[in-house]
Amino acid sequence: MALEVGQPAPDFVLPDDQGREHRLSDYRGRWVVLYFYPRDMTPGCTIEAQDFRDHYDALQQEGAVVIGISPDPPERHRRFREKHDLPFLLLADPEHRALELYEAWAPKKMFGREVLGALRKTYIIDPEGRIAKIYPKVRPRGHGRQVLEDLRTLKAQWSSS
Repeated sequence: MALEVGQPAPDFVLPDDQGREHRLSDYRGRWVVLYFYPRDMTPGCTIEAQDFRDHYDALQQEGAVVIGISPDPPERHRRFREKHDLPFLLLADPEHRALELYEAWAPKKMFGREVLGALRKTYIIDPEGRIAKIYPKVRPRGHGRQVLEDLRTLKAQWSSS
């Protein structure tokens, strides 16, 4: 069954780049920007991460936690975070548990062949732990700014309901 806006966001537990475990439900009561990406240190993933970095202060002012997830191991996340001065969490999902829960692990074309891999996909999760917005196909450049604008709109709608 496909994930949809309004559904509870599936919970998961994954390690960060220091090996500390994080559970999505630990962030209940806050807005969460949960973004999935294929691989650290690649051009598109670097552009996307830098865009979130450049909008991180504004996202924090809106009360949001930013969490990036890829199949990379914690050590690679640590190097990626340090090299690009990324202030947000990067979680390692080498077994694809959260990637599969969030429909971000699927067949894709690479060099004319179909392979299983991580998709670029983002979710905004509201403070009650429900999916507020889904970005099924993400273009890296400008994505952080778009998420920030949409978060502001979602917050205004959420607080008036």
